[in-house]
Amino acid sequence: MARSLSVALLGSVTLGKDLGKKGTTSDITLYNSTGEEGTVTYVEPTHYPDKFPPLLTAIAMGEVPLLVVETINRDLAEIVVSLDLAGKRNGLVALSPQVGEADFKRAFKGTVVESYPTAPLDPRLLKERLLALPAPAREEGGLLIPIDHAFPVKGVGTVILGLVRRGKVKLHDKLRLYPEEKSVEVKSIQVHDVDLPEADVGSRVGLALKGIEVEEISRGQVLAPTGSVRDGDLLELSDYAACKFFKGKAGEGDKVHVSVGLQVVPAKIATVDGARRTLQLDSRVAWVPGDRAFIVQLSGGGAGPRIAGGGVLA
Repeated sequence: MARSLSVALLGSVTLGKDLGKKGTTSDITLYNSTGEEGTVTYVEPTHYPDKFPPLLTAIAMGEVPLLVVETINRDLAEIVVSLDLAGKRNGLVALSPQVGEADFKRAFKGTVVESYPTAPLDPRLLKERLLALPAPAREEGGLLIPIDHAFPVKGVGTVILGLVRRGKVKLHDKLRLYPEEKSVEVKSIQVHDVDLPEADVGSRVGLALKGIEVEEISRGQVLAPTGSVRDGDLLELSDYAACKFFKGKAGEGDKVHVSVGLQVVPAKIATVDGARRTLQLDSRVAWVPGDRAFIVQLSGGGAGPRIAGGGVLA
């Protein structure tokens, strides 16, 4: 069976067009490549580094990162720090001829990318190497689809795009849209423009939904069976790891943003207790216990990375 893979394409906004066919574009751009050996969707954070959330979105959407290294600079360092806090231990580095492997390994010694295999910056070879990587671990359990885009289609209605992170979606499934109190029904399923009766974990799907308008949907909302996902505006983080390069304010009482899945919302750090943080959010979010969440500072324009640290959601 051909593999399907979602890849966070980081460090380049020019390589995507050589890797696949351009698809949906917003602050991120999707490129799709389909062949006998497998299907790869590349997620490019197009508005990064001017805006930080697209980077977080790409990392969250990608099952594995493809880190393009054309030069070693501040933006690359921020990407690496973010990958490290996200625990992305399996990935691939594409090195330009101007950057030696020894220099790259030396610059990022002790981070997750130190163990990434490297490859020349060659689009054909990179796809082969990505599909040869060990299959990403996929969660067991009931259906879970984080939504990354939504739009109206004439004659069809409301359509959402997302990766089936867990479980299997079937025609006529009745699901809840978290964190909203909204029930929807799956009217049709497409995977890379092919109509299907169901789609497995790891598939990138387009779902036509009954019972909701496109204006009611935003990135980061989650489709899942009722009762299978947590939601609210108070988060508790454990095992919090701080970014040692962060120069902003992320202490008790400070206003920050919190990244949860594909959601980035304003918040206040309510309490700090060792490796635990309690966060009061400005709006409700959805999450699965055991996921990681990140405290980020989007304002201030400091010299260091914009990610303050991350922890595990209760």
